[in-house]
Amino acid sequence: MTVMSPAAATGQAPAAAPAAGSGLRVLRALLRNKLAVLALAVLVLLLTAALFAPLIAPYDPNAQNLLLRLQPPAWQSRGSGAHLLGTDQLGRDILSRVIYGARVSLLVGAGAALLAGVVGTAVGLVSGYFGGWADRVLMRLADVQLAFPALLLALAIVGFLGSGLWYVILVLGFTGWVSYARVVRSEVMSLRSRDFVTEARAIGVTDITIMRRHLLPNVTAPLATIGTLHVAAAIVAEASLSYLGLGVPKETVTWGSMLADGQLYLGTSWWVAVFPGIALMLTSLAINITGDALRDVADPKAYRR
Repeated sequence: MTVMSPAAATGQAPAAAPAAGSGLRVLRALLRNKLAVLALAVLVLLLTAALFAPLIAPYDPNAQNLLLRLQPPAWQSRGSGAHLLGTDQLGRDILSRVIYGARVSLLVGAGAALLAGVVGTAVGLVSGYFGGWADRVLMRLADVQLAFPALLLALAIVGFLGSGLWYVILVLGFTGWVSYARVVRSEVMSLRSRDFVTEARAIGVTDITIMRRHLLPNVTAPLATIGTLHVAAAIVAEASLSYLGLGVPKETVTWGSMLADGQLYLGTSWWVAVFPGIALMLTSLAINITGDALRDVADPKAYRR
């Protein structure tokens, strides 16, 4: 005699297994990590500056004044309080350009991570759930992409498509989906034989519904960690492309283009390149610290007392 589960007996889909932890629990765990709190504060400051750049920046980032070119920061002898971080070779305000550069960096990082996450999660769900030939084909495609260095592949694609903000987001998203797909596939392969999935199949729940309602919620924790780290990688990749002149158009302020402009003046006017470099470093460091903290608190063992 076959014993049916309560869910199957009532004809209802079984509830999915609980995810690694609730959002509130993760937030409380993050707030106990002082380094993570500092990193989050830096990210909130950067996000605020990016969103309200027209209100915060003291000048138009592209406004030129050759009479004030290469003016040092305010605390140096020839500096002026009107330009706290100095000016560049065209007399443009460095502080304003750093603030506006945060908009592009955060948009590219978040956009590329979102695109790569959607594509990689879909591939990982299909590959891990169905297995067989679908798994073999999709994972071989991932292996082929991994055979090419990500930055070189991005350079080739951008060189073919041309420069532009949305092209950069598309390219960086396309080159970053593999890590999501592999992690999701591994998680789904360990979940597909669990009782809640077996019972859902037994009562006729479709594969799409099982993946969407029962498997996807259980992979959100590792996805959040990977996505956070991918944002930092995409920001650095965008800066590298802009430094090489293959990123967004020149008239759009980016930290990478500021570094390229300031490399000729490192010996005499260090501030032109140093301040955007510091902004890039702090942003990447803050995002990586946050990603590491998310990885730690998302581990179910972290909640065991």
